Formats: sequence, structure tokens, C-alpha cells
Amino acid sequence: MTQYVYRFGGGVSDGGRGDRNLLGGKGANLAEMASIGLPVPPGFTISTEFCAVYYDEGRAFPKGLRDEVATGIAHIEGVTGKTFGDPADPLLVSVRSGARASMPGMMDTVLNLGLNDETVQGLAATSGDARFAWDSYRRFIQMYSDVVLELDHRGFEDALDIAKEDRGYFLDTDLTAEDLQALVAEYKGLVEAQWGKPFPQDVHDQLWGAVGAVFGSWQSERAKVYRRLNDIPASWGTAVNVQAMVFGNMGDTSATGVAFTRDPAKGDRAYYGEFLINAQGEDVVAGIRTPQYLTKASREAAGAKPASMEEAMPVVFTELAKVFDLLENHYRDMQDIEFTVQQGKLWMLQTRSGKRTAKAALKIAVDMAEEGLITREEAVARVDPAALDQLLHPTLDPAARRDVLTKGLPASPGAASGAAVFDSDTAEKRAAAGESVILIRVETSPEDIHGMHAARGILTARGGMTSHAAVVARGMGRPCVSGAGTISIDAKAGIMRVAGREVREGDIVTIDGSTGEVMMGAVPTVQPELAGDFGTLMVWADGVRRLKVRANAETPLDAKVAREFGAEGIGLCRTEHMFFDAARITAVRQMILAEDEAGRRVALEKLLPEQRADFIQLFEVMAGLPVTIRLLDPPLHEFLPHEEAEFAEVASAAGVDIDVLKRRAAELHEFNPMLGHRGCRLGVTYPEIYEMQARAIFEAAIAVAEKSGSAPIPEVMIPLVATRRELELMKAVVDKAAQAVFADKGATIEYLVGTMIELPRAALMAGEIAEVGAFFSFGTNDLTQTTLGVSRDDAARFLTTYVERGIYARDPFVSLDIEGVGQLIEMAAERGRATRPDIKLGICGEHGGDPASIAFCEKIGLDYVSASPYRVPIARLAAAQAALAAKG
Repeated sequence: MTQYVYRFGGGVSDGGRGDRNLLGGKGANLAEMASIGLPVPPGFTISTEFCAVYYDEGRAFPKGLRDEVATGIAHIEGVTGKTFGDPADPLLVSVRSGARASMPGMMDTVLNLGLNDETVQGLAATSGDARFAWDSYRRFIQMYSDVVLELDHRGFEDALDIAKEDRGYFLDTDLTAEDLQALVAEYKGLVEAQWGKPFPQDVHDQLWGAVGAVFGSWQSERAKVYRRLNDIPASWGTAVNVQAMVFGNMGDTSATGVAFTRDPAKGDRAYYGEFLINAQGEDVVAGIRTPQYLTKASREAAGAKPASMEEAMPVVFTELAKVFDLLENHYRDMQDIEFTVQQGKLWMLQTRSGKRTAKAALKIAVDMAEEGLITREEAVARVDPAALDQLLHPTLDPAARRDVLTKGLPASPGAASGAAVFDSDTAEKRAAAGESVILIRVETSPEDIHGMHAARGILTARGGMTSHAAVVARGMGRPCVSGAGTISIDAKAGIMRVAGREVREGDIVTIDGSTGEVMMGAVPTVQPELAGDFGTLMVWADGVRRLKVRANAETPLDAKVAREFGAEGIGLCRTEHMFFDAARITAVRQMILAEDEAGRRVALEKLLPEQRADFIQLFEVMAGLPVTIRLLDPPLHEFLPHEEAEFAEVASAAGVDIDVLKRRAAELHEFNPMLGHRGCRLGVTYPEIYEMQARAIFEAAIAVAEKSGSAPIPEVMIPLVATRRELELMKAVVDKAAQAVFADKGATIEYLVGTMIELPRAALMAGEIAEVGAFFSFGTNDLTQTTLGVSRDDAARFLTTYVERGIYARDPFVSLDIEGVGQLIEMAAERGRATRPDIKLGICGEHGGDPASIAFCEKIGLDYVSASPYRVPIARLAAAQAALAAKG
């Protein structure tokens, strides 16, 4: 029979950190901590394998699992000496999720499970603290009703607020045992009114209800969104961890906290965290109370008054610091730790590799390598390439004027400006319309995941540096300011009030997640400086990668940015973008409107010096490096007007009759332009166009070579080739132009002629095409469209559904469809090499900046990838990681 339950604690560990796929991250690490002697409350894990069974069996629990869980409960009872459901000395447990990939706050948790009208009396008696017992029961009813019974949580929150208000209290901890007992009675009434039945009193019913709710939360909307954003497969499932409760709400000698062994925002080697005295874990992460600092130094740096844990609980803090060092050295990575202190005794509830900003990830990886904790290769493998995106964009100009409204906690670095919005649905709608928004909330919850992703930045009134908003924002790379306690938010009215001023929905605000400042209006930005740890890691990455990295660029500015980011050439220069320039579009239209070849050549002669100047600028930036130039690709009708109001103006500028212009536009109209008269088909029909472009390329290359002494290496790319003959004809045009220029200038340069493989037939016939072409550049954007039969522009309407339903693992226009499109690329590469062993192979579609696609390119031995300029560092690091993975 399949085993589903695995125990830990009390000298038993049925698993360890190597069992993450089976036990989930939390369960594997609990077992590991227990095995190395750390104080872990005993418990058991229901494995991820049961998650699929749970859904396949219609959310039912087979008898075999019930028997295993009973054995697990007996294990906890044996270690603690308490009995589940015992009215005199009850065992209480927590029920938590634990997927193999960390998904903070996305799935459900139930604490204090096992309390009912009888066991609460026993808890009060054994603890000697009636207030603690009734507070735990109050919390349990509220959490169970929300998570398991799916009742409206607002009624419980309102009842708590009214209870405090009626008694003149400010904090939850001000409520007495009698106050809480009355609140429990009120909560039970709310349950019966909403649910139609009394609150469950049978502790075993409570347990199975909570286990089902946690497994069920794997398919919650927020969990689905998080998985989609972080490429986590739905098939992985979650584990469920059942663990003896330890209590941080047993008075002033008890506490709960969240800590990191290094600063997750900056990467500094310093303990970083928060705690609350007389509280339970959800109080810290939910931001219900403003937490206190962990260390004296961090408290003093923030100018805070409440004592740090180091000052308030020095003995426990010293023990905790030893655990931090032990765990970081054991796991050889920065750890995110949850702990509870129960009446002076420390308990470890979780450890995992901590989420961190890109800046912190770089610093931690480099520092750990230099400390000898990990190797340089491990440092390169540790940093998520996609996370570098956080470092490659502008930050606020320190010299710019700032109209500061208030200051909160700098929870996630970076800066953003946008329209103020006060709910996640509005954030998503306005962002979808192309607007930059800042999501402003009292506090965020997992239900806000879609709005947080849509927003450029997040601002909360409550919560600390480890609140939900802070942790999720850091993982997303969004700037976040939390705990801005001076702001008052009226979400229904769409107003934020602060310091006597009002910010209404739609008003532009700026947040700086590095300083915590909140400003009115937009603040100018400056470009980042990519040196220090970034430069160090990139040098290490370049030392191990095999794939070359180029950039897709057609302007000097893009080319300069690409070179600054380490590009080793241009992998795609789209010449049509040059044709759309306002200064030359008239000549382009005159060429299109010409009645014969002679007329077209007249117009093309006007374009020649413009094209030559374009290429000179690019070659100067990329001197000595390869530059792949794609000859004209789009259909000619794209250069003509489409609206009635434009025809008269364009006809006048082009010097033709308006009726001639309309007739020509009608002649060129296409029903399916993507598969129409474009690419090499234009060159076959109008070879003079490609001839002019080739002349411009070679004249520019010779001019730059003579001026700088460093000759560029033009690679002339013929687009949309499907047959050997098409490439043969177009190569002849290019070669003829080259020889004419070389004869005229009395100089020669090295060049290549090749093609973009973007049609399935071209991949199939790659062996023949390689007889003519010296290189293949896989245009994965169009190759994906033509292979899948899916329009990239229209796919957004249904691709999300396709990914959610498992038809595609990821959006195939973001991450390469390895099984389909990838098979064509691999086949074309093999057939091309069979004909021409030295053929140069690369990709230039958007997939050239996608780490998973880059790993595939490494696997099949391509020579280079080409990405947008800002994704060049991502590609460099991903290529290094792919090379390390290939080495094993």
C-alpha cells in the first residue's frame, strides 16, 4: 500500500530535505531540522502524492489514509503526553500547507485545532491562563470559519473591533478572559447564523475539515495565479503538515516571529526579522499588529522605541542566533525562519530558502562564495536570471524634487509612479488598459495577488517588513512600502488621507521601496549602475557559459545599451523599423507607388544614404562584432495609410493623385498578411529593394572599417525562406551588390548570407537550404505561430485558459514549446550541420531571453541566443546556468 503519512519530531524523522518533492518544502525541512536536533514540535506530513488522489477521488479520504493519520496523531500524543480531544489536557495542532516550491500566503492554514467548549476549559486549567485559552479558541473559530467553512470573515473582524471599542481598548491583548469568552459566544452565533449549524465540536471532524481545506486551497484562484506567475506546475500538488501547537500568546514570556539569516532586501550579513510578544504567527505575517525589531541595531537604526527581541528576551535571542548560524551553514543558503517562544522555550516552526530581491540575491551569492560557503559556480546557479530584471531599470533620481506625503517601511526596493487605486480588481483593469497604477491597501491578503501583479508598486498602511505585502512584492520584484501608519484609507470612496491632504483614485503618486517614502506626483528616474556584485557575478557567469549572447537592436541607443549589458553582437536588426522613420516614409511610399522598376529605383536611391547612415551608426557601436541584419520583411501595405483622413495628406506628400494611392492600397491589401506577400517574397518580386539594402550594408561596413580600423561582420539575413531556390536567388542579389561595392571602394570585408528559419517547411528542408545559407537564425516568434497555427496577436484571448487547463505548460510565445517547435529547431540544426558542419546557429525570437528556452538552446548546441537589450544580462546568466546543468 502507498505510504502517505511521514512523521517528524521526538527523535523520529521519516524524511529529510532531499524529500522536497514528496513532503513539500515545509515538511522536508521540518523533518530535516528535527533530524539535526533542533527543537521542532512533533507532527506528520501527508505527502504531495495524496493531493492528486484527493482530487481524483472527488475530495474524499480513503480509510487507508485515515488509519495513517490516526498513527500520526498517536505519534504526536506520545511525544507531547497530551491526547487529542481530551477535555482535561487537550492536544492542539496546526494544519498547514507545504508545496515543493515556496508559495507564501497562497494556501490555507488552521491553528489551534482541537479546541471546543470542553477542551478550552482543560487548556485554561493546564496552562493556568484562562485568557490565553479563550483567546486561542476565539482565534480558532475565526480562522476555521474563514478557511474551512468559507464564511464571511468580516463579521468576525467587526465583532472584535466593536468589543474593543465598547471597552475602550486599542489592542487585542487588552481584552480579558471574560471579554474573550463573550466574544467566543458571539462568534459561535455568527457561525450558526451564516452556516446554519453549530460550530463543529468533534475534534476529528475539525481535523478532516481542515486537511480538506488545505488540500482544496491548492486550486484556489490566488494559488492558480501565483503558480502561473511563477511557472509552478499544477501537477506538483501540496503536502499537508499537522503539527503540535506551541503558543506565542501565553503572556509576556511568549512570542512569535519571522526572521531571515541575512537581509532579504539588501543582502547584508545581518539578522533581519520581526517578532511580537504574546502573539501567534498570523499576527506578524498579516500585519494585524505592528511588530518589533529582532536586533538592537536594527531598532536603533529605525529610531524605534519598543524593545528588540535581543533586549527583551536576551537568553532566547542568543539561542535563536545560534540556530540561525547552524541552519545557514547546514543549508548553505540564506534562510527564512518562523519561530515561537512558549513561556521562554524556543521552538522552530519552519525554515526555507528565503525569498530575496535581485540585489540581495546577487550580494548573498557573491558574499557566500567569497566566504567559502559555496563555490563560484554555485553562486552563478543560485541567482534567478529573471530576477535580474529588477536591477535593469531606472530608479528615482536622487536630485529630483520630492513632495513627500509620508514615510513607511522600505519593504521591497525599487521605485514606481502611477495612478492611485484602492482595490485589486481596479488595479488589474486599469493596468490592462495600459495605465501604470500603485495599489494602496490597509493591508494586503492572498486575495490581492492579481492586483499586486498588475500594479507597478504597492503601499500598505499596516504590516511590517515580513508582512504578506512585503514578502510577495519582493518575490515579484515590485517596490513596496508597508506600515505607513499615518495614512487613512477609505477604499469605498477611493480616497487616501495623510497629513491633512487627500489622494483620490487616479491621482499620480510615487513610492520608493528603498527608503519607504510616499510622494505626490511623478518623480524622474535615473539609469541603474550595474557594477559591484552584479559585475562580479557576470564575470563568473561568462567564465562558464558556452552560448554567445547577442541583442535584438536597430537603433544606436539600443545597441549601446546592449553593449553595456555585455552583448556580443546584434542577432537581429529589423530594417523595416528604419523605413517607418518620418524623414524617409515618403520615399518608401514613392517606391511602393511607382509603376515600374525604374520608378522604384529612383525612390530607392533616395533611401540608400538614409539606410547607409543607419548601418554606419550600428556598426560603429558594434565595431568588430557580428551584426545580423534582416532585409525588409513586412508586406508593403503596412507602409500605406489605412484611414480615410490620411489619404489626402499622404498623396500630397508622395506627389501622387489620391485615387492612385487608394487603388494601390487596395491592390496591396491582404487577408492574412502574416502569411502573405512579405519576407523573401518581396525580394523575389522586387529584387531592387534587397539590392539597395545590401549596398547600404556593405558601403557602411567599409566606411566604418576604414575609419575605426575595426571591421564589423555583417550577416545578411533573408527572411521567411521556405525553399532552397528562394535563398539562392536572394543570395545572388546580395553577393552581386557586395562585389559591386567592393569594386567601387577598392576594399573588401568579411560577410555571411543566411536565413531566418520561421516556417516549418524551412526546418524540414534545412539540409538543402544549408547548401546556400551560411547561418540559420531561428525566428521563434513566427515559427511558433506557423507551427501551432496560432496568431500571436490574438492568442491572449484563450492562451491563459490553455495554460490553466494543462494544454500548454507555459505560454508558448513566452517560453519555447520544446515538444513541438523545439523538435523542429533541433531537426533543422541537425540537418543543417549535416550539410554544412560549420553553419552558425542561433535564435532571435523573444525566447532568446527566456531561461528555459536558453537551456534548450544549450542542450542542442546552438551557437548563440539573441534577446532584447535589457534581457542580455538575463540571457548571459541563464546561458551560464544551462552550461553548468549540462556538465551535471
